[in-house]
Amino acid sequence: MKLVVGHLYPEYLNIYADRGNIAVLERRSAWRGIELDYRTIGLGEPVRPGEHDLYYVGGGQDREQALIAPDLAAKGPALIEAVEAGAAFLAVCGGYQLLGRFYRDRSGAELPGIGLLPHHTVAGERRMIGDVLLECELDPGGPQTLAGFENHAGRTHLDEGAEALGRVVSGFGNNGKDGFEGCRVAGAVGTYLHGPLLPRNAWLADWLIARALARRVGEVPELEPLPDELESAAKDVSAERAKSRGGRF
Repeated sequence: MKLVVGHLYPEYLNIYADRGNIAVLERRSAWRGIELDYRTIGLGEPVRPGEHDLYYVGGGQDREQALIAPDLAAKGPALIEAVEAGAAFLAVCGGYQLLGRFYRDRSGAELPGIGLLPHHTVAGERRMIGDVLLECELDPGGPQTLAGFENHAGRTHLDEGAEALGRVVSGFGNNGKDGFEGCRVAGAVGTYLHGPLLPRNAWLADWLIARALARRVGEVPELEPLPDELESAAKDVSAERAKSRGGRF
């Protein structure tokens, strides 16, 4: 079995070592005998219907986001079509913002989003920084916790009825007020958690792999369990740091 991953703009959106998320997807797939075919998608390069099983976009500074935003908006219809057809998608930080309807910077200028995720983002005055702990429930598997690190000035506001990735236990989350973090539509998830995210949250990596496989085989498979003692220990350390901040909601 082979999965094709499309990494959007890795030369522009790759702060906080978020490229490590791709390494985790590749290794956890390989341990199960699944080949991961890694392909980059850069400026001016098309998204071809049916080519990719999973998409990934990382975070960047405002300058880099401004450089790629018009090109990403042009790719938007094809990316939305891909998710509707069953592709998985992970978007982190700046990439998460641009998967919404728009990002408004501190000057009032707006960058276009692609509208895949039902939210918009407005830049704030103060950065929200530190370890974060979430409670999540992504079908199937029941409740899970997600631990990571946030560093963003953007305040992301979900549209009415939108599904958050998780509820904040400790940290700021989307905007520091509503108690939610991230957003989810079908097999696409966006989040501010990075540093990178997947090495500390193996269950989310497997969730993405299973949904990418479902596009190939027609149903979400049950993946063979892996020995995740080191991954669990890393998550526990991050979770304890987040708890030491104190719950905000």
